[in-house]
Amino acid sequence: MDTVTGKNKNKKLSHAEISQNRANLEGLSELKRMPVVVLLNSIRSAYNVGSVFRTSDGAMIEKLYLCGYTTSPENKDVLKTALGSDKSIPWEYVKEAEGVISSYKDRGYKIVALELTDTSVPYYKISSDDFPFLLIIGNEITGVSQNLLDMCDFSIEIPQFGIKQSLNVAVAYGIALFEFRKNWDLKN
Repeated sequence: MDTVTGKNKNKKLSHAEISQNRANLEGLSELKRMPVVVLLNSIRSAYNVGSVFRTSDGAMIEKLYLCGYTTSPENKDVLKTALGSDKSIPWEYVKEAEGVISSYKDRGYKIVALELTDTSVPYYKISSDDFPFLLIIGNEITGVSQNLLDMCDFSIEIPQFGIKQSLNVAVAYGIALFEFRKNWDLKN
C-alpha cells in the first residue's frame, strides 16, 4: 500500500480496464501498422503458428504469409493459441515462398531471415533504416532453407549463451519482433 495515496502500488487491471486502452476489430483500419511482413515457411507446430499470430497482433505487423506446409487458422490448435488474432492480422496462404519474397523485393522491401548463417548479425542491429522488410521464419528443425537464404539481403540471429543452438521459433520471433517494434517506434 502506498502511504501517500492509500492505494495499492500494483493493482492488477481487469480485462475490461485493459480493453479500454486497446484497439478493436472495428478500428483496425485506423491503426498504423509496423512495415514488417512475416513469412512462415513450413512451420510444423500449429501451436507455434498460433503464437506467431498472437505476437504479430501485439506488435501490429503489416501482413503474415503462411507457406509450405505451415498450417492455417482453420486448424483448431492454431486458433487455440492465436486467441482471435487471426482476425486482426492480415494473412494469406501461399504454397511457394519464393514468389512472395520476389514480390516484396520488387516493392523495395529488404529481405531478412531469422537464421544462423556465416554472416548473420545480432537481431538488435536492425535499425530504423532497415524498414520496410520481409522477415523469413523457417522450420523448427531445419530452419530457413538455403534457396530462401540466397534471396535475402541479410540474416539476423539471437545470440545463445547456453548449450543449445537456438530458441523455440515462436519465442525467437517474439524477441526479435519487439526489438523491431522498439526501433520502429523510435523512428516514428
